[in-house]
Amino acid sequence: MKLRAYLLMTFVVAVWGSTFVLVKSALTDASPAIFNLIRMTLAFLVLLAAYWRTLRGIRPWQIAAGAIVGLCLAAGYQFQTIGLLYTTPSRSAFITGLVVVLVPLFSIVPSLRPPGIHAPRWNAFLGAALAFAGIILLTTPTSAASLMPDFSAINRGDLITFGCSVGFAFHCLALGHVSPRINFRPLAVLQVGFCALFIAATLPFTEHSHLTLTPRLIAALLIAAVLATAAAFSIQSWAQSILPPSHTALLLTLEPVFAWITSFVVLGERLAARPACGALLILAGIAATELIPQAHPATAHEA
Repeated sequence: MKLRAYLLMTFVVAVWGSTFVLVKSALTDASPAIFNLIRMTLAFLVLLAAYWRTLRGIRPWQIAAGAIVGLCLAAGYQFQTIGLLYTTPSRSAFITGLVVVLVPLFSIVPSLRPPGIHAPRWNAFLGAALAFAGIILLTTPTSAASLMPDFSAINRGDLITFGCSVGFAFHCLALGHVSPRINFRPLAVLQVGFCALFIAATLPFTEHSHLTLTPRLIAALLIAAVLATAAAFSIQSWAQSILPPSHTALLLTLEPVFAWITSFVVLGERLAARPACGALLILAGIAATELIPQAHPATAHEA
């Protein structure tokens, strides 16, 4: 049983990593919000078909909780997908991975901290320092006049993607508050359904939508909706009930690595020495935060 959980979680993390490249290519045929709306609607229908019986007798407070979690999820996906228009898949993945560092930092605020969770320890601050040093190296070139980073040259896609890591961090904290009181099946249906609703509500204000149905777009939508969202949420919830949290965390740190490998193989993307050092520092920060035992919930922050 444990071996199956390890293999399935590794498969899920590999799917999450590879979807950065998949979504990047699909944005040629669809605008970000339209892509996310179709993706989340399809994922909602799949989850509803699988778990509709668990929605019987659901209470109003549970619906409200699902709406809050869904709002955070929608913010994360919108920032991530819009950011992918302007940055590379591997950069997007490494910046998204900062969610693991941000969650314990936000837990400094007592009202954000899930019940029974302790304040962040020294390793959270060490991880944050390493990760933010890494993000400076990853996203900023050096100034021509000095060795200092040139912040004016930061790619706007990288800045937008940082908003995604903030959104997913709040998603993680919201799950920490509500998941102990709601079964994961109805919670999965509710959060993905509300995520689609929030994306639909903001559609007129976020973009001039366009959509061209192509085989590439259809394949990306099906993989992102069915494998990377509906199936992945379910597999992660099952696997985390079997595997030690530290082992799950170790597997989750491989997501940006899978994203870089896929981007290298499919798009030929290479990281120069400076951004490569930044990526390694981000991974070191994630490892320092996540692999030294911490009492905060892991989250799905797939592409």
